[in-house]
Parts: sequence; structure tokens; C-alpha cells
Amino acid sequence: METTQLDRATSILREAGALTDEQLRRAQSEHVRTGHPLHQIVVRLGYVTEEQAREAMGKALGIPTVDLRGVTPPPEVTSLVPAELAYRHQVVPLEQENNTLTVALADPLNLEALDDVRMITGQHVRPMLADRTEVQRVVEESYMQQVLDAAEVDDVEVLEGDEEDVADLERMAREALVVRLVNMILRQAVQERASDIHIEPFENEMKVRYRIDGVLHEVPAPAKRLLPAIVSRIKILADLNIAEHRLPQDGRIPLLISGREMDVRVSIVPTLHGESVALRLLDQSSIMFELEELGFCPQDLEQWNDVIHRAYGIILATGPTGSGKTTTLYASLRQIFTSERKFITIEDPVEYRLDGVNQIHVRTKIGLTFAAGLRHIVRQDPDVLMVGEIRDHETADIAVHAALTGHLVFSTLHTNDAPGAITRLMDMGVESYLAASSLEGIVAQRLVRRICKHCKEEYEPPLEFRQLIEQELGAEPPARLWRGRGCVECRYTGYSGRTGIYELLVMNDEIRDMVLRHASTGEIRQRAILQGMSGLRQDGWRKVVDGTTTIEEVIAVTQAEER
Repeated sequence: METTQLDRATSILREAGALTDEQLRRAQSEHVRTGHPLHQIVVRLGYVTEEQAREAMGKALGIPTVDLRGVTPPPEVTSLVPAELAYRHQVVPLEQENNTLTVALADPLNLEALDDVRMITGQHVRPMLADRTEVQRVVEESYMQQVLDAAEVDDVEVLEGDEEDVADLERMAREALVVRLVNMILRQAVQERASDIHIEPFENEMKVRYRIDGVLHEVPAPAKRLLPAIVSRIKILADLNIAEHRLPQDGRIPLLISGREMDVRVSIVPTLHGESVALRLLDQSSIMFELEELGFCPQDLEQWNDVIHRAYGIILATGPTGSGKTTTLYASLRQIFTSERKFITIEDPVEYRLDGVNQIHVRTKIGLTFAAGLRHIVRQDPDVLMVGEIRDHETADIAVHAALTGHLVFSTLHTNDAPGAITRLMDMGVESYLAASSLEGIVAQRLVRRICKHCKEEYEPPLEFRQLIEQELGAEPPARLWRGRGCVECRYTGYSGRTGIYELLVMNDEIRDMVLRHASTGEIRQRAILQGMSGLRQDGWRKVVDGTTTIEEVIAVTQAEER
């Protein structure tokens, strides 16, 4: 949507007395922070009702509103729009006259829906705005049975597993009705580049949300009455117990979706209003990054390349869950891989397959933990090891001794910064002299969203932000920076894709001496910065200056550094 249209809509609400200047200011601040459309934010914050926001948006866009209560579109009109398109976009065809199709939808920003309807029907499309709940009801009444009756698998194929083993044939018969619905949720998630799917039960509704570029986006959901069938279908695919509703369950589903091989990690937990499902989508093709594509600055990339090509020692990637640590380690293993050396990994779970690498999946239920697996694989005569995560003293101790006996060991830790990993190892019981002797390099990282290349625009940032960048980066930023205006391609967020920001600590004699003296994390950090280490925040500001990301993203994923 054009910025002027957003301004016009909020002006209409303000002129009508529905929004105060302070409420508008807060909503605009939230819009800058999250990228969510203003008309959705003012409703979520409780400043206006959805009906008021819809009418304002309709006036701003010149789109009339329609009341769908009691409306049943004729079948000859609904047949013009495929069921999957109507369900996916939550769009209802109302009438067709003189090569013009009138449709109702709840989201005025959903230009993709209008384009799809126009392309499929070959007709001019006349949009009208309607209540979201009413649109969902009419779509379900008009189309849902078509979706459920069409129970063929389409282009979603289970690569392994045998559903015929399920004894409850009556339950299986009912589950067959939702095959296409579950496939649709999976297929749409892949099309939207989602990394996770959340199917969540609440008191009166079910919500489906996709995590795209690290941020959750709600998408149209089926009626809550279908939740038990959807959860049971997912349990069957993941070879879980469909009769168990009281305990959490975990599993996996290998799938082929639209020709792309996916590994879906399944987590199901019971909640107050039903079972909640989280699906992690692991695209086997998406991990094939080269180190140069991850976002390292040239200086850090050169140093990291030097570290990972060493003969032995421990190399750590640190950061919170979902910060891209595994991707960095996989790219590093690919960079140094050679058939002349033996590579073994032990992971929980094995997220992606690496050609030529022996990969082991942790199975705690049968005693195959990181420590137990690592203890045995060092007897396999490996040259390079990757341990998915160092979680305890036993794993840390074996990894350290493996490094000191001539192995190159890659692993991850959950710490806020690179120097903090040293303290974390010693907190686990690793002696300071062992940590100092075995560690070679530590990289801390976060992921920031990239500015959408389709709606990228220059703007003049507030003075306080320019002063903050100058203070922390040590250089004056340009007068004009970049941001995303918001468009169809990026779901009006202004962002598309992610890149890493990094902090690389390479061990040297001075840092090793500080570790032996049990220096604090802060002291080690200050010394590393004096030696040329760039902090996460500094690397983020460099990506703001070069137009890769925005000020808001860097502030959101980092904290101010002590200087």
C-alpha cells in the first residue's frame, strides 16, 4: 500500500475522533518496529474497532464495504474461483456481470489475491471490504467441503512411513478428509518461505501462523472444530500416538512439496484448549550457502577462513536459538571438506544432509547423548568433528580432550557474545588452562532481516539515530539511509530474507593469558575490541550504512555495547 493511503486512512480515523494524536504516534512507532500495517496495529492496540478501521481503509482506497451476514453466493459464481485460492486468500466471489467479478475480502492490502483472481478468471475484479469473520464463514460454507472432499495428496508426498500400520481404521477414514487441508497448509508455508508453522488452539478459534524471516504472520485458519482431525493427521504422518492427548510428543515427517525435499520436525504439546502443533520446515536445498553468502565482513571472513582451516582445536558458534549457528557451521564444514579427511557430526537433530560426512542423530531415550556419541566417535579415527551443542561438563570435557589430541572440533553454545563462551565453558567445569589451550576461534551471531529490494527507498533518519550510529560505529553515517516501503513481494513488511551480523574472537597469546588469569568476560571483551574485534552492534551498523538492513532491525536483535 502507498504511504499516502496509509496516512489518509489514519487521517480519516483521527478526524472522526476515533484516534488521538498520541495513539497515532504509538501506532506509527509500532509500525516502524514490526512492519505490520497501521490499520491492523490500531485494531490490535484496541484504539479502534475492526469495523472502524475497515471503513477508513475503504474510504482511503475508494473501496466500498459490504455486509456478508445472510449472504450465500450462487454456486455458478463461486465456481469461477478455485477453492484453494479462496481459502488461501480469504476472498469470496459475490456476483458476476458484464465480465466483471465482484469479490469480498477482509484485507485491503491483499493485492496478490486480486491479481490471482484476475489472472485465473480472466475478468475485471471489483473488490469490496467485509468483516473478517464473515468472510471466513462464507469461504468455509462455500468451499471447505470441496477442499475436504478432494482428498488426493496433490504435490505433497510422504517420502517414508506406512499409514496402513494405524489400527484404528475408523479414525483413519475420518483423517482422510483433511489430507488436502493439511497439504494446503504445508504447501502455502513453503511458498511463503516460512521456517515454522504454528497451529494453535484457543477458546473459540484456531490460529495458524507462519514464521517468515524470524517474524510470525497469521494466515487464514480452518474452523476450530477441525483441529482434532488436523492434529491426528499430523500425528499419523509423524508416526506418533494419535490416542495420546495428555503428553507432549515429538516426531518428523520427510516430505516432497512442489518438488522440494523437506524434513518437517513435529512438536505437539497439550494446552488448555487443545493440542498445539509446531512444525519446523527444513528445506534440504536452503542450507547450501557458501561462507561468502552469510554476511561476514571481508576482514572477519578472512580471519574465520584462517581459523577453520587449522589442524586442531575447538571452534564455537554462539547465539540464541534461531540465530543461524548451524548454517554457519555447515557452510564452514563445506568450505574445508576434502575426501582426504574423515568428517563426523553428532546432532540433535540432524537438520541437513552433508555429502561425504558421517552424521549421527542423538537418541537420548536409548542413551545416545552428545557425550556418549562423542566418546565413541573419537574412536572412529575422525579428523574433523561437529557436536551439535555443548550442553554439559561431560560433553565439554570430551570435546576439549579431542581438540588437544589432534582433532578439529566444531560446536555451538548459547551465549550472548563471543567472549562469554569462554566463561560459559569454565562454568561447565572446564579448567582454565584447558580452555585456553583448546579454543581457537569463537563467532557470535544474530540474524537481521534484509530490506526488500522491490520497495527499497531512501529516507532521512532521525538525528538521534544518526548520533547513535556515529557513537557506536566510530564513523559518521550518511545523511540518508535505506528502508523498505512495503509491497506485495514482502507482505508489506519492508523486508525479504535475512543475513547475519557477526562478532569474531580469534584466540591469541594475550587472550589466552587472560583466560589463565580468570579474567572476566568484560575484560576479555575490552581487550579483544582494542585488538580489532568488531561487536555485533558495529557489524549491524555497517549493514545499515550499506543499505542491507535497517536501524530498527539492529536495535531489535542487539544490545548496546559497553565501550
